[in-house]
Amino acid sequence: MSETMAIMDDARDTAERYADTAGRAVLETIRAYGVTTIFGIPGTHNLEFYRPLADLGIRAVTNRHEQGSGYGADGWAQQTRLPGVVITTSGPGLQNAMSAIGTAFCESRPLIVLSPGVPLGDEFRDVGTLHETKDASAMVAAIAEWSRRVTTAAEAVEAVHDAFELFRTGRPRPVHIEIPLDVLEAPAGVSADARAARPAPVPDRGDAAAVRAAAELLAAAQSPVIVAGGGATRAARQVTELAERLGAPVLTTLNGKGTLDEHHPLSLGSNLRLETARALAEAADVLVVLGSKLGEAELWAPALEARGRVVRVDRSAAQLDKNLAATVGIVGDCAPVVEDLLAMLPADDRPAPDLAALRGAIADEIRATAPDDVALAERIAHALPDDAIVAGDSSQIVYLALANVLRRSRPHSLLYTPTYATLGYGLPAAIGARVAAPDRPVVAVLGDGALMFAVNELMTAVEQRLDLTVVCVDNGGYAEIKQNELDRGIRPVGVDLVQPDWAALATAFGAVGRRVDDVDALGDAIRDAISAGGVQLVHVRQPRT
Repeated sequence: MSETMAIMDDARDTAERYADTAGRAVLETIRAYGVTTIFGIPGTHNLEFYRPLADLGIRAVTNRHEQGSGYGADGWAQQTRLPGVVITTSGPGLQNAMSAIGTAFCESRPLIVLSPGVPLGDEFRDVGTLHETKDASAMVAAIAEWSRRVTTAAEAVEAVHDAFELFRTGRPRPVHIEIPLDVLEAPAGVSADARAARPAPVPDRGDAAAVRAAAELLAAAQSPVIVAGGGATRAARQVTELAERLGAPVLTTLNGKGTLDEHHPLSLGSNLRLETARALAEAADVLVVLGSKLGEAELWAPALEARGRVVRVDRSAAQLDKNLAATVGIVGDCAPVVEDLLAMLPADDRPAPDLAALRGAIADEIRATAPDDVALAERIAHALPDDAIVAGDSSQIVYLALANVLRRSRPHSLLYTPTYATLGYGLPAAIGARVAAPDRPVVAVLGDGALMFAVNELMTAVEQRLDLTVVCVDNGGYAEIKQNELDRGIRPVGVDLVQPDWAALATAFGAVGRRVDDVDALGDAIRDAISAGGVQLVHVRQPRT
């Protein structure tokens, strides 16, 4: 037998041996639920997760760091309404994804992380095997909704089903499935029926008596206000109808941005951090809170002090009195609950109040908070197509300005992490969003500090041949932290950072780098970059008055 034939026979034997492993069973199950893309990095121990991907029609996006994989999966998930899926290798690969797992927990985002683990019986041996980790599942369990180390392929498949049940019926948060290496690579022994997607449960309409009590409050309300959070984004149509029926102004959290079209006469945008907007909500005789915990990080204040009655709707009972006690709390999905409320309310829409003066006061407060950032953000916002998806980062240009001045017409058109507020989110999230929504322009807007956390993902965007524009607003380092130091009487330390030649760096990655020396030219530079296609980086220095 020739050497070539021997190699071919070995390859055939290997393919037959791994034709139907636990890894394939898990990925088949995930694919059955509609997931068509995974994010991750192939490694020594996770190859049996990767073997079936092409056969199953699943696109593999290889990030340059597993943190980017997690944030890419998040951007993808927000466009598809499916969970993001990340494949890591054992040990350091899984640990690299921990920031993304923490983000998904804090922001209530659906995420499945798959990783291999030490073989059964090798737990806690501490003998120096490759990527050895004391207790990987316990590590992830500390920050995820749950983490399971399974012992069979059947358990792994069942864990996937449990994850989708959580995402469909509970508060969506990250889960981790650790499959021991010997289980991962062994024959699955799981039937095709067991791998099939399970039917979606009937949405929870809430307790009928509670819905009726809420409807009675709203029917009598004279100055109702609606606050829509991330849990309301799938109820955009119903929230719009409720606002119009009640003549109620709508404020959203940043995760709920766009639940009501921000061009709508009743929209006051994602401006809860502003005192003017918060005062309106607090003065309402009935405040309707849909799918939000009203967290301090969203409010930029310890709590929302409502003076009227409060109606809260949330999938999680634990949310109904969190940060603001409910007069009427309804555990259920926002869409069907609001539909039932509408059915109990008078049929005619109330006249919409004139919100022009209030919008003007909000705009004045935005500009007074950070005039330089707002002036630049307005230039950026005016340059963006109406249907653009914008990925932001924990950068001043975003949280002080763009998040407030940018108006979006549908949910998940601003990708951001207001609670976890991590650096390095924006670029990989934009990549995931563009993979999921190739028909929409995608633009990442972030500061130089944030971009340096994930600049390696420019290579991912180039490799994936994406049309993606990155706007880097350079304020010379960590400008907010520098101000924090000065406010505390600390001589600035560690905050004035040496900058690369950003345009040249982008070019080195195979992208197109554009320098904007005059902010008056910024809008045209952004429009030209989007029009040209490919990966584009627009660098502008932050002017200061």
